[in-house]
Amino acid sequence: MKIMRNVAGLTLAGLLLSLASAHAGDAAGARWMSRPAAAKPVSIKVYKSPSCDCCKGWVQHLRDNGFKVETVDMEDLSAVKTKYGVKPAFEACHTAVVNGYVVEGHVPADVIMRLLREHPAVAGVAVAGMPSGSPGMEGGSKEHYDVLTFDRAGHTKIYAHR
Repeated sequence: MKIMRNVAGLTLAGLLLSLASAHAGDAAGARWMSRPAAAKPVSIKVYKSPSCDCCKGWVQHLRDNGFKVETVDMEDLSAVKTKYGVKPAFEACHTAVVNGYVVEGHVPADVIMRLLREHPAVAGVAVAGMPSGSPGMEGGSKEHYDVLTFDRAGHTKIYAHR
């Protein structure tokens, strides 16, 4: 197999080795040669009932998708929902907070990551109720459901359809 040569006759591999050697003692060179650090896990705080199995399932879904989850078990989440502006129409069995956003209900991890990447001007996202087949509600037939964005005034928009 032929290796591409540049104008000076060096192989690409040789050129890279020369650059690495030239910068071996240099911090920038060391960074250039090292692999990028793994992404830091996203921390999320989940308020949930201690006895709710689907909440436990959703928390496990988040962990399985790289989130660092802190859980706060509470018998009554109404004060949390009020504090974060979750209207009764959006309520589900658990409420989470991540990077200033509210996540209500069985929102899939990839939708949360999209929210954090796109950073829309909303209070949060919600999956109202407990749709079968959503994260934490696996088993049985899968229902189609919408993930909605919402603001403090209660305005909503479909953000994802599952």
